[in-house]
Amino acid sequence: MESTIADRPVAPSRAATPRPQPDVRANAAMLAFAGLALVWQLAGLPLVLRAVGGSMLALLATLVPVVLATPIHWGLIHEGIHGQLLRERRANEGLARLLAIGLAMPFDAVRFGHLVHHRFTREPFDRPDVDDATEPRWRKQFAYYSRLLGGLYIAELTVPLLAFLPVRMARALISNGVGAHGPEGAQVQRLFANHAGDAQKRYRARRDWLCSCALYALAFVLYGKYWPILVVTMWLRGLWLSMADNLPHYGVALDEPGRARDFRVPRVVGTMLMNHHLHRQHHLHPTMPWTALPALAREGAEDARVRPAYFIAALRQLRGLQAGNRIH
Repeated sequence: MESTIADRPVAPSRAATPRPQPDVRANAAMLAFAGLALVWQLAGLPLVLRAVGGSMLALLATLVPVVLATPIHWGLIHEGIHGQLLRERRANEGLARLLAIGLAMPFDAVRFGHLVHHRFTREPFDRPDVDDATEPRWRKQFAYYSRLLGGLYIAELTVPLLAFLPVRMARALISNGVGAHGPEGAQVQRLFANHAGDAQKRYRARRDWLCSCALYALAFVLYGKYWPILVVTMWLRGLWLSMADNLPHYGVALDEPGRARDFRVPRVVGTMLMNHHLHRQHHLHPTMPWTALPALAREGAEDARVRPAYFIAALRQLRGLQAGNRIH
């Protein structure tokens, strides 16, 4: 199923552009950074806290590597979703799955949701920022801010629990959650329901979730009385992931290329983001590795200087819902 969805992007890639192979060296460097940051978050920091006490300095010391590593850690999983982490298919998926376990994210569900997002970008189920007048505005606004401020990550943490429910109940819950709005709604709903009922994916979801639970249970034991600091670091990761996920599509009209936007950042920041600020290029060329996106952006007609600034645009999301007629 995943390969079928992945092969059907919203807009076609340029046929004349050869598909480059993954930059394994660049990915290895990013993997080393993300891996060390995860070890620091789950094991290194609690040992330091036990030695020096819960000082503000120790708390600040964890914020920097955890926050900086979050877009890299997710970026590596993202490359694995698109088969661009390693050259060999099974090794690519295996490493991406291990990275997802480290971030307590269900790899199969995240991969499926991401590829469906590519295929049905900004369709009704994929527009959390739009007030479509289908429910009270206050409820839609509450759902939007909850999702934006970490709720998306919390949902990803808990969605594997569906794999422990009877298949019929899991399919019903997913179908009700996704809904069937818009011309593609019934198809999207069916895809999600079928994924929730797939026996192999249910088994892997249970296995991976239990591995993540064991990993973080050990971390909570190591933190001891300082366990709230671990919760803070997890929330910071979730906040970044939730806001970064919404940002490239916030307020984007259906007729914009790729239904996504590119942003402007200094080169070193772009590297730390694994070029996710060039999200329009990714949607136009979803099978290209992250290292190829800057060249594609330079070939485009858009002047880089007119792109919105990434972090200013991130804060603009706090304005809340967009009127439904703005996206048509």
